[in-house]
This record gives sequence, C-alpha cells and structure tokens, in this order.
Amino acid sequence: MTDVDYRQAAPPANGPSTANLADILERILDKGIVIAGDIKIDLLDIELLTIRLRLFVASVETARKAGIDWWETDPALSSKAARSELCEENARLRERLEALESGDDAASSSSRTKDEAAS
Repeated sequence: MTDVDYRQAAPPANGPSTANLADILERILDKGIVIAGDIKIDLLDIELLTIRLRLFVASVETARKAGIDWWETDPALSSKAARSELCEENARLRERLEALESGDDAASSSSRTKDEAAS
C-alpha cells in the first residue's frame, strides 16, 4: 500500500510578494525609468491643446548620474538654494541703498536695470 499525505498545501498568493515588490522598486530606483506621453486635443483638424508628459523615476544618485539635479537649486526645495537667493537679493538691495544714499543717479539707474533684468 502507498502512504497518503493529508497535509494541505499553502494556498496560492493573491499577488506578488512584498519581497518581489521591494526588488522591483530597488531595480527601478537603481536604473531609473522614463515614462513619456503626449496628449493632443484637436477640433476639426485644429490643434487646441497639446500636453507633453515626461516622468523620470529614479534614486537621487541615479538622477545625478543622468545630469538631473534641479532640486538642489530650487529655493522651494533646498534650504541652501533659498539662503543663496536671499544673500543675492540682500547684496542687490545693499548696492541700491548705497547708491541712493550717495546720491549717485547713474549707479541707481544701472542698479534698477540689473534688478529689472533679474526679474
């Protein structure tokens, strides 16, 4: 006679395991992934609206390798960039103040031109 094994097998998983998801996420962040798409709205062969979508998902190190580092210079995202922008603005304001206090109209007009160009 043969022995019959009455143990029940584990039920199949209902989705990918968390280890697989973690591996996939690690691989995506390590190598990066680009998702691109265009949305166009036309009416009677007249283009009314075009939206271009580009999404780059990667780790900070991978983004830097790709030459992407905009978060380092955006004052809204980087306190270092915000301090730098504030220091530059303070220097411009001090120059204008010195020019106004000295009564040098040529310096104040060139300072105004610089400020208008910066805006």
